Amino acid sequence: MKEFNPWTSSDIKDYEKLVEDFGISKLNDELNEKLSDNKYVRRGLIIGHRDLDLFLKQAERGEKISVISGIKPTGIFHLGSKTTAEQMIYFQKKYPKLSLYYSIADLEAYMDNGQNLETSKKIAIDNVADMLALGMDPERSIVYMQSNALLVSDLAFIFSDDVTVNMLRDIYGERRFSLYLSALVQSGDIFVPQTNNFGGPKPVLVPVGADQDPHIRLSRDLAFKHRNDFGFYPPASIYHKLIRSLSGDEKMSKRNPDSMITLSDRKTDIKRKIMAAFTGGRTTVEEQRKLGGEPEKCPVFDLYLYFENDDRVISNVHAECVEGRRLCGECKLEAIKMVSLKLEEHQSRRNEMIDIARDVIQKGNESVKNRPM
Repeated sequence: MKEFNPWTSSDIKDYEKLVEDFGISKLNDELNEKLSDNKYVRRGLIIGHRDLDLFLKQAERGEKISVISGIKPTGIFHLGSKTTAEQMIYFQKKYPKLSLYYSIADLEAYMDNGQNLETSKKIAIDNVADMLALGMDPERSIVYMQSNALLVSDLAFIFSDDVTVNMLRDIYGERRFSLYLSALVQSGDIFVPQTNNFGGPKPVLVPVGADQDPHIRLSRDLAFKHRNDFGFYPPASIYHKLIRSLSGDEKMSKRNPDSMITLSDRKTDIKRKIMAAFTGGRTTVEEQRKLGGEPEKCPVFDLYLYFENDDRVISNVHAECVEGRRLCGECKLEAIKMVSLKLEEHQSRRNEMIDIARDVIQKGNESVKNRPM
């Protein structure tokens, strides 16, 4: 597989090959049934997992469990951020004994993007307000800035004794050393829920985009190497597809604002972006009517998968497209209306969450200042 790492992977064309090459497990019938109330699973947007079956068995036994992921605070939430957030919140709501941990990766933003910590802090407040508006329970969540977490940096320092540059190069490719260090910091994040500060070792699930698997593989290897020191469980993981940009040729990214839908977009932004979007339609109306469209290639159809709650609506849009009964122009207008309504509702909720977001971050920062040993 071509260039594949958390920093520069622009797209994944063949998820079957990704799963095969890196030993990711597919969701079997039993897991699909257990997670049938998860729209991302039902719609085929989850491509695989590591030890999800073990995590769910432990959850069903009533054990204390955790879910952790994070965000690099370099901009406002887009659909990729929303997908990860909704996976975390789904599991938090499903299991009453589950605690949610959310790392604001301001150190990685500094190393990868040159963004100062104060800017990251301001952006983080909006990011966490988005999390709260999506349904995160602040009473069962630990949200913190990496730069405040002695707990995380100490773990990264300890882990550094178990890796070599060649090992990191094999996992991530040739990178600046600061990004290798960032990978160790992210491993520190992943093990925060299992430290004595938060009750000791326990099963942990990490929902991420498929391009983040190198971090999971590194962390699982470190768990095995340190099982006699800390007794950490190897982290389980669940992977969602990368969301195509509206141009259709790469993943949706903060680096190209016009190619993505953000949770802060206004109706005028939404209309402009969707009307300019690539589609899976044919070149003429006559061909569309005769041959039908190709929704599997269409970023506009993707918006229904990520925003529409009713599976029947999505099924109807898909059928009308492939049967040639739906034209791209009318589909775009319908998508604009749907996305605009959803985002107006979300933005109203988020505006009410800003002060709570500040409090949640402050409380979380205090909880990760203590050292792990």
